Amino acid sequence: MNTYGRLPVTFVKGEGVWLWDDQGNKYLDALAGVAVNGLGHAHPGLVRAISEQVGRLIHVSNIYRIAEQERLADRLCEIAGMDRVFLCNSGCEANEAAIKLARLYGHGKGIESPAIIVMDKSFHGRTMATLSATGNRKVQAGFEPLVPGFVRVPFDDLDAVRHVAQHNPAVVAVLVEPVQGEGGINIPKDGAAYLQGLREICDQNGWLLMLDEVQTGVARTGTWFAFQHTGIQPDVMSLAKGLGSGVPIGACLARGIAAGVFTPGKHGSTFGGNPLACAAALATLEAIEAENLLAHAEQLGDWIRQALLDALEGVAGVVTVRNSGLMLGIELDRPCADLVKLALAAGLLINVTAETVVRLLPPLVMRSDEAKQLVDRLAPLIKNFLSQ
Repeated sequence: MNTYGRLPVTFVKGEGVWLWDDQGNKYLDALAGVAVNGLGHAHPGLVRAISEQVGRLIHVSNIYRIAEQERLADRLCEIAGMDRVFLCNSGCEANEAAIKLARLYGHGKGIESPAIIVMDKSFHGRTMATLSATGNRKVQAGFEPLVPGFVRVPFDDLDAVRHVAQHNPAVVAVLVEPVQGEGGINIPKDGAAYLQGLREICDQNGWLLMLDEVQTGVARTGTWFAFQHTGIQPDVMSLAKGLGSGVPIGACLARGIAAGVFTPGKHGSTFGGNPLACAAALATLEAIEAENLLAHAEQLGDWIRQALLDALEGVAGVVTVRNSGLMLGIELDRPCADLVKLALAAGLLINVTAETVVRLLPPLVMRSDEAKQLVDRLAPLIKNFLSQ
């Protein structure tokens, strides 16, 4: 179906941060499948783990115990400080699970129509509930009636959340991205204070703090999960994208009272947590730890940001360059979607989001010399684009 505005290129192989198309042209991948291919392409440990698992078992069913699933759940809870995990296939499914969990939690408190606070410019998925939660009218247009039960406030505005707390007794949870990815790499201006403030408000009102870490999670910002920069713990957290390094998998983690909300029959998935996907996720987590990619992501992301600032200093039309680890946004003063095709022609894969923000999500395995090539290719493209 006609659902994608595809670029005129077909990739046939990859290695590390590099891709080759069917004409033999080589490209530097600074998008990583939109934050999915954290280990780059054809990572030896991942390839080995997937190949061996395919030879043993791909799928059974959640009717039975699955050893790989249990190992993954234990590991995720260990590194996240959470209690239980529901495994699914994608980020929107993980967020659906979180939304259902919050509603079930609210009904358990006697609230007839539970509501969830969500943020402007957010993105939580394209299922009916998650696009209703999303703060982007373009994603929602044409799919009305939307799912009710969401209260929208500006991102990074604690006073707006406090105002809702005073006037809406139906609220049971807050759903928020620690850094808004699709919204333009929007980072809270006071850093940790935003999530810390949300944690305090949720505790005061008996709400669940639910973090959408689909894009920020799994080492993308320099810690396993973005909330670990802030000293707080969420009640619920959704993961996907980088968790399986390209093999579809999502997860909804919960702790404390939230961990006991789902009971048998309340939620499920045919493919969720199958042996193949879990083997890919376990191999991903193992590689991140073994190759010290947490610290690397933070250091390299900061270096790329500074190198771009230096290269673009004084260039009219550049608003700002911001990053949280290897989530980088170069905000311009005008729509810049044309840069995607210009970069492709220069052998570079980037993305533009929120119309005016060049988004970079390089593989976690990118080396410093490859990061320099990224800056050396991208900065002149931006300068030339803005000079026209």
